[in-house]
Amino acid sequence: MREEVSNWWKQALKDLESASKNLQIEEYYVTAFLSQQATEKALKALYIHTVKESPGPTHSLIFLGKKVKIPDEFLSGIRKVSPDFVITRYPDAANGVPYELYDEEIAKERLKIAKGVIEWVQKELKI
Repeated sequence: MREEVSNWWKQALKDLESASKNLQIEEYYVTAFLSQQATEKALKALYIHTVKESPGPTHSLIFLGKKVKIPDEFLSGIRKVSPDFVITRYPDAANGVPYELYDEEIAKERLKIAKGVIEWVQKELKI
């Protein structure tokens, strides 16, 4: 595996681990953010592995997912997770205080989506 792919992959796994830890301490907005980040980094690892070039500065999970031919069963989930990249961090993007917009149910859902995508990417990377 190329070093660049490995680096994106390792960080995706660390972000997923951190998302789980934040769920345990009830930092739900952080769980959502890190779930989005883990998903994005895993998809970027697979993109680089399959396309053989960087996807550039994109944060679009839909773009990345389509480029790596993610199964349709994941598209609805990544559509939900995708906006958390911005909404979890900026009150003006969230139309409120970001941490107040997330609860345990939402955080668990985002984490489950990220775990599913990461499991699929792992199979595609054959690791």
